[in-house]
Amino acid sequence: MSRLRSWLPVLAWALFIFGTSTAAFSSPHTSRFIIPLLRWLLPGADEVTLELLHELARKCVHFVNYFVLSLLLFRAVRAPHRSWALRWAAVALLLASAYAASDEYHQSFAAGRGPSAWDALLDISGAATAQLVAWIITRQRERPARADS
Repeated sequence: MSRLRSWLPVLAWALFIFGTSTAAFSSPHTSRFIIPLLRWLLPGADEVTLELLHELARKCVHFVNYFVLSLLLFRAVRAPHRSWALRWAAVALLLASAYAASDEYHQSFAAGRGPSAWDALLDISGAATAQLVAWIITRQRERPARADS
């Protein structure tokens, strides 16, 4: 049962990503609330700058979504262990990459959306960065334990 519990956050986050891959989260729709927010934060910015920042924000969401998914996958794959292993990181990265590819495919059927290899690469870079961060953090946690023995 505890192994299943470790996969529930993965499922929830994957469903969240799936939901944000619909037409409701296309650029014209997100601009309705992101552009006014940017206009409020940067009152002197011109329209070109606001559009560029809107696109940058959308790309950051790709990176962050797959960063989080990759960490959740790593946590689920390694359960119940608390350490880091290359095989767990590789499986998490492979699963996140496969989901990124399937998500881009899914977007090819959503109105106002479309598949993008660049977005998939951005997703995968977020997932890979998460594994690097996981390795650094677990390595730092294990280092004092080794020094004490």
